[in-house]
Amino acid sequence: MRRRVARALARPLVLAAVGAAIPLATAAPSAADSVVIGGFPVDVSHSPWAVALASRDRFGGTRAGQFCGGVVVGRTAVLTAAHCLGGDVVGAPPTRDLKVITGRTDLLSRQGKEIPVRAVWVNPHYDADTNAGDFAVLTLAEPVPQSSVIPLAGAGDPAYAPGTSATVYGWGDTAGTGVYAHSLHAARVHVLPDAQCERAYPGGSEDGTYLPGSMLCAGEATGGRDACQGDSGGPLVARGRLIGLVSWGNGCGRAEGPGVYTRVSDIVRTLSQVLGVKASRGAPDEP
Repeated sequence: MRRRVARALARPLVLAAVGAAIPLATAAPSAADSVVIGGFPVDVSHSPWAVALASRDRFGGTRAGQFCGGVVVGRTAVLTAAHCLGGDVVGAPPTRDLKVITGRTDLLSRQGKEIPVRAVWVNPHYDADTNAGDFAVLTLAEPVPQSSVIPLAGAGDPAYAPGTSATVYGWGDTAGTGVYAHSLHAARVHVLPDAQCERAYPGGSEDGTYLPGSMLCAGEATGGRDACQGDSGGPLVARGRLIGLVSWGNGCGRAEGPGVYTRVSDIVRTLSQVLGVKASRGAPDEP
């Protein structure tokens, strides 16, 4: 039986910093299983809100320490997946060299900035068993330009309608086989009906349970385009607004296992209380 996998980049078998052997994957939510499967390269200048989470101490310098994605929702606030910040991923307390890479298309370039994280807030109601509430906020040590901030889609926004074209971004596995991209990729997918997602993930197995109130799923009827390992916490954007965060799924790009995202409309109230960030009212549509 296939396991649901959180879509964060699995750490090496042995961490040089601590010399502790760890498994490559667990039954936790799947962090983007790949660098956007079925996607295409994009320049970060066209999506400045897409950022990479990195720790060279934990993940080495081959890809600048990138292990998850994130999205800028305030000048000093980055939204990501809660499971990306678990103690088994970044340590407890989180590694001191945790940074957010902004304005960088190629992880191996010197483009953009590597901004230290000043504070970490993980949703206290995150449920690692159901994957509900899979979001966290990083506070940056210095602000980014306002132009890098993406608006949030609130409840009732047409961007959530089934059939809506959306785009997922990340630096993760591009083939589902452990082939990770150095450069930012994106893939076009469509928002799927809740009923289809509930059929794919009805619960009662390791494949996971789809909860429409707090989750959103997207993909293609025939599969082939999806997020994958290393993309967790990255943005799903529709009509110029953030509608989801890469959270989990059954494999990558499978027709029978669409990607599941944290539904942004479900967390807007919490974000408003924690950050003062509110949902958008009529942001311009994505071209």
